[in-house]
Amino acid sequence: MTVLTVRHVTTYRYARPVGFGEHRIMFRPRDSHAQRLLTAEIIISPIAEVRWMHDVFGNDITLASITGDADTLRFESSIALDHTPEMVPRFRTEQHAKLWPFEYDAETLPDLAAYMRPHHPAPEVEAFARKFTRSGLETETGHLLMTMTMGIRESLKYSRRTDPGTQPPIQTLTTGTGTCRDYTLLMMEACRALGFAARFVTGYIYVPSRDAPGAKRGGGATHAWVQVFLPGAGWVEFDPTNGIVGSKDLIRVGVAREPRQARPLSGSFIGSRADYLGMEVEVEVSADSGLVRATAEATAAGRRLRHATAASVRPPGTGSL
Repeated sequence: MTVLTVRHVTTYRYARPVGFGEHRIMFRPRDSHAQRLLTAEIIISPIAEVRWMHDVFGNDITLASITGDADTLRFESSIALDHTPEMVPRFRTEQHAKLWPFEYDAETLPDLAAYMRPHHPAPEVEAFARKFTRSGLETETGHLLMTMTMGIRESLKYSRRTDPGTQPPIQTLTTGTGTCRDYTLLMMEACRALGFAARFVTGYIYVPSRDAPGAKRGGGATHAWVQVFLPGAGWVEFDPTNGIVGSKDLIRVGVAREPRQARPLSGSFIGSRADYLGMEVEVEVSADSGLVRATAEATAAGRRLRHATAASVRPPGTGSL
């Protein structure tokens, strides 16, 4: 068992007290067989009225209505989760999908159609995607996607950008630089150009040591990567920023058809543009050995209790009235 904790703080500052519109928050991870949420807490200052909903993709969304004016708006999220990653998927795809090109079955196709349609079609993106195929020949699906993941990581220069939004794939190819969101959008569109269903994932990445050689990129902030749907294997994770295949060190928070639908935090303020002084984001992901022990002990205690309870139940026909 690996228990990861995430502390995510976002602070907005203003030149004078301003009012605020409703804010949409996507900080809470999605539960799955690979990650189980243990604790979650969010503190908002100034005080806010909070409600929750699931969006069209099934993401857990927090909606905050902030009361009063303030010159500082702060969101602090703390979560802990049991993370059991798939290290390297074996691509247990159905036989017909082991080689590219392939077609999704008629029953699945309507549900995947929106994820297959290129949103930024460009000949340059399709040409880039086809570099990872065998011209005129069938290509092993797993090899194609893994080499594309590594190819983006090795051919582009990672660069943090404070500007909001995601740049078009053609710009990422032209400049040769981008953020994790830019890398992700490029790979999504490249996959879609080849007929794959691909979607955007937002979340966090655990970086054990930023000083180690080849340390992972994306620590200290929210992270983004791609999921590709493979028949028989389902949605498989590919992180082109770090060359990761599978969910190792990746904490999935939200999925979407395109990046703008998966913003970790969005909202508005009531005032002049000149009032806005800037935003600060701090993300810390760490392994909590103490929580691992506590969780393991609680699990063991639960097993002992179940065992004792089962042992105390006498079979029918024994004992006395």
